Amino acid sequence: MIRNKFNILNIIITLVVGLVMYFFFLPPINVTSMSFWTFIIILLGIYILLSSISKLDIRGKLRGTIKDIKVLGIVIFTIIVGIMIVNFILSPLFNSKSFSKRINVVEDTEESNFITEIKQVDFNTLPLLDKDSSSRLGDRVMGQLPELVSQFYVSSLYTQINYNNEIVRVTPLEYNGLFKYISNYKEGVKGYITVNSVTGDAKLVKLEKGMKYMPSAYLLKDLDRHLRFQYPTKIFGNKNFEIDNEGNPYWITPTLKYVGIEQREEVEGVIITNPINGKSKYYKVGNVPTWVDHVYSANLIIEQVDDWGMYRNGFLNSIFGQKNVVATTDGYNYTVMNDDVYLYTGITSVSSDEANLGFILTNLRTKETRFYSVPGAEEYSAMASAVGQVQQMRYTSTFPLLINLNNRPTYLVSLKDDAGLVKMYGFIDVADYQKVVVTDSAKGIEAAARNYLNNVELGIDKDLLKEKEITIKSINTASIDGNTYYYLIDSSNNKYYTSININKKLLPFLKVGDKIKIKVSNETDVTEIIEIN
Repeated sequence: MIRNKFNILNIIITLVVGLVMYFFFLPPINVTSMSFWTFIIILLGIYILLSSISKLDIRGKLRGTIKDIKVLGIVIFTIIVGIMIVNFILSPLFNSKSFSKRINVVEDTEESNFITEIKQVDFNTLPLLDKDSSSRLGDRVMGQLPELVSQFYVSSLYTQINYNNEIVRVTPLEYNGLFKYISNYKEGVKGYITVNSVTGDAKLVKLEKGMKYMPSAYLLKDLDRHLRFQYPTKIFGNKNFEIDNEGNPYWITPTLKYVGIEQREEVEGVIITNPINGKSKYYKVGNVPTWVDHVYSANLIIEQVDDWGMYRNGFLNSIFGQKNVVATTDGYNYTVMNDDVYLYTGITSVSSDEANLGFILTNLRTKETRFYSVPGAEEYSAMASAVGQVQQMRYTSTFPLLINLNNRPTYLVSLKDDAGLVKMYGFIDVADYQKVVVTDSAKGIEAAARNYLNNVELGIDKDLLKEKEITIKSINTASIDGNTYYYLIDSSNNKYYTSININKKLLPFLKVGDKIKIKVSNETDVTEIIEIN
């Protein structure tokens, strides 16, 4: 009878301790999570410890403690070995095809060519500011409001999003410690910061109602705890802070699923949480609202692309023959197209050193991924090439943006000083990283592009050019950065421009009414003439 009472008491104490641990450590109640099994092992250890203590006799001698410890050891050993066996069976050694198919990579075809699919760069929509520069601008805005600085700090998230066709980074304010939380928790965090990645315009957006469910909040208002109690069985990925088209703030939390114990990670859905009232809604992948930009993390995409490149021809080939085995290069960047945020990174052979076979572009909302066969320089080689042009200045380079400039895959980097200020822009030809031109950022990005095009001869695929005959309705000239440009309007009111370097013998003598034959690439509002005769 006494022993039964002790057993019941030990179970109750173990459950109480387990609840306290659950409140603070928040493991998912999910058998595919390693933290769940760690939680179970700890609870078993606590129960065995209590059981051993309860078996002490009056003289303090142990009765059966060694046996209980052996039982605990066997249980823990069984769990660990079981996990190892399951994961070994599900490893790439036996499931290389499953690993290679974690992501569907559409490889470069005639329909998915880089030049035809990727629009020529529009510098008015190009995210020139990286996360570091955005962070510095956001901190400056915060520094102008001393009443907030003393109570809050700026989160380091700075999520890249497309907000009503503007490319911005957005990040919330956070409680600046426990005592500041106690002073402000009733009203909540009253704002977030946006930084326009094109113009550098930074704003502090103040909210009428404060955000109460935050990572820096405590107890039941702590975001992780709030989500765990709402979704006890879900495994959470990295959270992102985003705003919808009306500027309302939300936390975007991907939920993960695994095969075995944390094998072949995949996103199964997204939880969208209103940080003001704490209401959450779960969406399965495929049903996520279009204003959400980050469903898949960059690290997960790169991991899955690496598995695709490593195991698509089998496990043994990935180790021995390594035929067609490829991997992502170090580093990645974001670009924005068609109202979505895309991740891109280079693809290189596992046996090569400084050359890329091409690039992948992945939609971070849908996971649609394309590989473009664009052989050329690896990103860090291009960065070093740009820095080498002004090595005496000791500037550092941002990770490149990949753009279509004049129908050529081109790297664009910003060169920054020790204070993080952009001092120069560098353009590097992807196919030949020795073709590089850097220009003072004070002249503007478009002037930098013109300087690059005027100083570097780039091969253009003649088959991609469109030939047409036009009649000149008006013609004007302008001198920009020491170069003469001609601006024409034809009889159909189409607008064109070209440099005098295209045809120095013909352009100066053109007049209204002349018929000329031109070749262009992509036609835009003001189309560039590539050839003229």
